[in-house]
Amino acid sequence: MLYPSSDSLRKNIDSKYSLVSVAAKRARNMQEKGDKGSLESYHSVKFVGQALEEIAAGQLVMKKPQEGILYEDEK
Repeated sequence: MLYPSSDSLRKNIDSKYSLVSVAAKRARNMQEKGDKGSLESYHSVKFVGQALEEIAAGQLVMKKPQEGILYEDEK
């Protein structure tokens, strides 16, 4: 069985598409900036797995977009 389970991830971020987007952005950030992460230890050695573990632990959440604001990654 994979860790974290999709059920535990969906408790924190309800949309699977948003879940993928948040995990990918966090993994990219960890890789490019050499960020060690916010958890004490990880099961996964890969950045995407670590990002998913942060989501499951509640350390990483999705921001609600504000209406009328164009974010940097939407340009």
